[in-house]
Amino acid sequence: MKKNTLLLIVLFSIATYGQEITGKWYGTLNIPGNKLPIELNITKTDKGFSTTMDSPSQKAINIPVPTTTFENGNLKFAIPAGKIQYEGILNNEAKIIGYFTQNGQKIKLDFSKTASEEVVLKRPQEPVKPYSYYSEDVTFENKKDGITLAGTLTLPSKEGKFPVVVLISGSGGQNRDEEILGHKPFLVLSDFLTKNGFAVLRYDDRGIASSKGNYATATTLDFSYDTEAAVTYLLTRKEINISKIGLIGHSEGGVIAPLVASRNKNINFIVLLAGTGLRGDKLLLLQQELIAKSNGGTDEEIKKNKDLNTEIFNLIIQSSDDKKLKNEITTLLKQNPLDNLPEGMTQDQYIEFALNQYTNIWTKAFIKLDPSVALKKVKCSVLAINGSKDLQVPSRENLEIIKNSLIKGKNKQISITEIPNLNHLFQETTTGSVSEYETNEQTFSPIALKEILTFLKVQIK
Repeated sequence: MKKNTLLLIVLFSIATYGQEITGKWYGTLNIPGNKLPIELNITKTDKGFSTTMDSPSQKAINIPVPTTTFENGNLKFAIPAGKIQYEGILNNEAKIIGYFTQNGQKIKLDFSKTASEEVVLKRPQEPVKPYSYYSEDVTFENKKDGITLAGTLTLPSKEGKFPVVVLISGSGGQNRDEEILGHKPFLVLSDFLTKNGFAVLRYDDRGIASSKGNYATATTLDFSYDTEAAVTYLLTRKEINISKIGLIGHSEGGVIAPLVASRNKNINFIVLLAGTGLRGDKLLLLQQELIAKSNGGTDEEIKKNKDLNTEIFNLIIQSSDDKKLKNEITTLLKQNPLDNLPEGMTQDQYIEFALNQYTNIWTKAFIKLDPSVALKKVKCSVLAINGSKDLQVPSRENLEIIKNSLIKGKNKQISITEIPNLNHLFQETTTGSVSEYETNEQTFSPIALKEILTFLKVQIK
């Protein structure tokens, strides 16, 4: 009876669909660690419908949507260049209920005609224009991969010659401010450093905001060539003291900085903010265990998950055949069904989602990546700092490997610091839990900012 009622509602609504689907639609894409507002602009054309998509928080407006169809209440659109697809149903409450898929990852995404009421978050450290220094939007080219990257160069003043740092963001597509959960850590950091005499270049990851390229098909190594392109660009600027060029990398950026410094003699110093020393698989296993504990997971649940992931990661490390790897992981996932499925997701959908997470190009490369290999080749000055309550890149285990790797490479210019009570974003925190990131008003601990500045000032003497 219930199914028949739903069917009648759908059929009854068909007559008005053509009018209802056009206009502005608002939704929020919930991805791990972030919430992305998504807006659709749908118009009627002679041939059907035309759509553009906005991602306001990434400053990406009027993204062309090459294909849009709307038939019998079903809305479908696709952006092949971004490997994006969407499919949803317009219900009688004027809401589109559906799923957003990118690179095989399927995430629930609903749209309505009403914009979500935005909660104003307090971010007291965020600078407000006009700035007391010179700021210029710039572009530069990664000639190796043939892509143009966009960023912002800030200078203490328009004229002069200054030491410079390039900021390198962590994993996940980030804009130049490394924006996450209402925080803009790189905006705060660049503002602080520029006011203290340093030029700073920060840029959008490839394929994000104003940068070209495809983020989804890139690995950590690929991103390192984007950073190297930024350094090459800085060598052309008359305002830059080319004997004082440094890199500051956060999280995955703390893996990228040593990769670049190990092969580029123009790098004079690097700062690793929650950089990793552990090989990718070991890091992810430890990260998953600590986060599960902070979320109240039982010892039994944590062990079961760790055992499964250990087996999957070993398959990834040993595999040279993608088809065989996917079959083997699928078998393991079917043998270990998830007890608490996300709302609206079947076991098969979960397996499809998980399989794409495990086998995407970045994950496979990261699991195999051993940061110590590059660290042993770094000869410039290094500052590595982590927060004692970082659950994503645990401090003790990673700082120890970073230090030992640099020593094995006969690097004698090493500063290693663990700062008490800081989380992965370098916020002062109670537990370090990811759930505290957004509610914490602090974006970047003044203690950490001072530690970075003290090191940098020594490097430019």
